[in-house]
Amino acid sequence: MPSTYTPGHNPLRSSADKRLPRIAGPCSVVIFGVTGDLSKRKLMPAIYDLANRGLLPPSFALVGFARRDWEDQDFAKEVHDAVREHARTKFDEDVWAQLSKGIRFVAGEFTDDAAFAKLASTLHELDEQRGTGGNHAFYLSIPPRFFSVVTEQLKRSGLSHSVEGAWRRVVVEKPFGHDLESARELNEILGQVFPSGSIFRIDHYLGKETVQNLLALRFSNTMFEPLWNCNYVDHVQITMAEDIGIGSRAGYYDGIGAARDVIQNHLLQLMALTAMDEPTSFDARSVRLEKEKVLAAVELPADLDAHTARGQYLPGWQGGIPVKGFLQEDNIPADSITETYAAIKLEVANRRWAGVPFYLRTGKRLARRVSEIAVVFKRAPHLPFQATDTQELTSNALVIRVQPDEGVTIKFGSKVPGTQMEVRDVTMDFAYGDSFTENSPEAYERLILDVLLGEAPLFPRHEEVEMSWEILDPILDHWASRGQPPGYDSGGWGPIQADDMLARDGRSWRRP
Repeated sequence: MPSTYTPGHNPLRSSADKRLPRIAGPCSVVIFGVTGDLSKRKLMPAIYDLANRGLLPPSFALVGFARRDWEDQDFAKEVHDAVREHARTKFDEDVWAQLSKGIRFVAGEFTDDAAFAKLASTLHELDEQRGTGGNHAFYLSIPPRFFSVVTEQLKRSGLSHSVEGAWRRVVVEKPFGHDLESARELNEILGQVFPSGSIFRIDHYLGKETVQNLLALRFSNTMFEPLWNCNYVDHVQITMAEDIGIGSRAGYYDGIGAARDVIQNHLLQLMALTAMDEPTSFDARSVRLEKEKVLAAVELPADLDAHTARGQYLPGWQGGIPVKGFLQEDNIPADSITETYAAIKLEVANRRWAGVPFYLRTGKRLARRVSEIAVVFKRAPHLPFQATDTQELTSNALVIRVQPDEGVTIKFGSKVPGTQMEVRDVTMDFAYGDSFTENSPEAYERLILDVLLGEAPLFPRHEEVEMSWEILDPILDHWASRGQPPGYDSGGWGPIQADDMLARDGRSWRRP
């Protein structure tokens, strides 16, 4: 009897086996703002990398929309050049040949009805010629001020409407507004055109492998979760530090600042994932429900002067190179009150975290580029040693390194070899690069694939966005009433006010 075995098939694996690759069905991605830096550096390379890993269907199509006098082949060359320069995986001519067959370009303004009619015609042709099946994702890689006109054009041209058995989805990049009021307006604009389940708000930090590993670390290991509460945890520090300045982003950054740019989205999301209770499952609804419980329980400190800090980087030296201060950067007003460093103290008013402060900080022109979540444990209630035996011993800590050296570090006390009893800190390290042969996918690969699959556990819903602004708005209003932020040295760890903030609580910042 002839064998029915097919290569790559494992009869021991069920169809629900999570180890099997998730492959998107027939579909296209339409990118608005395709000539922008994000599209060139992240989106187009991520789409190629997905294709190279066999996670996109042969019928996949990529459509660019921009104000350029391009033909399809001109756009294809732009994609090719971006992939060659920024793709994570090795360039493969066969993969590119397959992908390039589905590349199309539509020229036009966002206000141009005829251009959107042309886009609708192009997608219809792709459905007929490539078999994309009416499944189309619209990626708005554009400033938020254009969201309204583009979504209205998608509605007017019929592009937002999906026929039975097909889907239409919209993807938006942060910032999700600049305060609570604008976030609600943005959510209303999107909600009038697309149902909530078809709106995907991209926070690329949530696509990073180590952020997802935080959930695996907590909920698949019995050694951590029993200690993950106020009985054992002294405090939590969540840091996103950058060693660069604003560069050419003055037009975007001035008036936005570090808190709106990073704390409102990245750091509050990391805090919610760190503090949330175990979900009933890892489907989107269950994870969101637990994150929302955390955000709803957040309490601000009574004294915002004492328990928040901000600053602007000053001229100085970094890496042996002279650098400008924030106020000396091109196109930054001399009286700008925009902060380039922000630190806040929050508490979560529930039984698990009662009395445990969460310290969130972010800044530019700091000592090094690092993002981490540090869970710092309480000191042992009794140490049966002489004081001199443990003078170099600090608190135990579990540190999840988000970037650049992805992994987990555990810091604990150990005896120094010798005849004396001397205890000092040592570390145990887990590094992704040492334990796994496969490189971690780039965050946008994971997130774009999730959009095409319709899976959304890593995408914040509008409720989470609005809750985050409810937390941050009072702090921003308070800072606005205090005038210009204090300066801090480039290449250091931020303003002295941030150190004072923790010193008042008898604690200090980590120096990664």
